[in-house]
Amino acid sequence: MFRLTRPLFYAARKTTTGITGLKVHHDPIPALKQTYDSTLQILSAIPQSSVYRQGAEALTLHKLKALEKANGDIAAAEKELDEGQIEESLEIAQDELSLANKMLQWKAWEPLEEKPQPGQWQYFGKETTASTAS
Repeated sequence: MFRLTRPLFYAARKTTTGITGLKVHHDPIPALKQTYDSTLQILSAIPQSSVYRQGAEALTLHKLKALEKANGDIAAAEKELDEGQIEESLEIAQDELSLANKMLQWKAWEPLEEKPQPGQWQYFGKETTASTAS
């Protein structure tokens, strides 16, 4: 009798995600963990005062803990992450990694290069700033 490893067994069981354009990943848990780790590494290059870094780092750490809590069980990981199928979670994580790279390139935490025009941030008669926006 052949003994199947968990990723091979998973791949043998699942032939399609049922989502057009989203293929079954042969070994999703390690790929997802690697993507989260890469995202955290990129985020560490962004200043701690950046609101984007604070939010993305907290969310990524939460997802990484949920993935570790699942202990290699794909069904448990899907339930913990609550993002649909594990392949969808991987796609979301890759998108976040891509955005983190772009935010690092754009240096979105730096002040604007040009001063905004008077009234540019006024909507419905109220002044809007980063601290008052919700």
